[in-house]
Amino acid sequence: HIYKMGDDWGAEVAADMEQAVNVVEIPEVKLFGKWPTDEVQVGDISLQDYIACKDKFSKYIPHSAGRYSVKRFRKAQCPIVERLACSLMMHGRNSGKKLMTVRIVKHSFEIIHLLSGENPLQVLVNAIINSGPREDST
Repeated sequence: HIYKMGDDWGAEVAADMEQAVNVVEIPEVKLFGKWPTDEVQVGDISLQDYIACKDKFSKYIPHSAGRYSVKRFRKAQCPIVERLACSLMMHGRNSGKKLMTVRIVKHSFEIIHLLSGENPLQVLVNAIINSGPREDST
């Protein structure tokens, strides 16, 4: 195109920009590239603030190198799968080997998916809910 002084080229550029904006999509974050975090439901209302697995807490790999123990209650914002991986790094010979624990968590999630056919993240959340103490109503 050869533009002259009177041509309205701003409208054409704006139309091109609208097309470019519509094409960009945010990819869905899937744990290990396989299991979506959006469909995970936390059934216990009291634990919804403390089990971080959806929206801004969803990660591709549970290895963020975040400093979650600096402030009180900040560990509640740590992704729940990363907390599982960190809790496996115990007892001397395993301390500091986070890549190994992430690999163990990935393989165990594969086994859970093959055996149950469900989202392993949902199975983990249900197990955490079932492991917590219940209020006594006597």
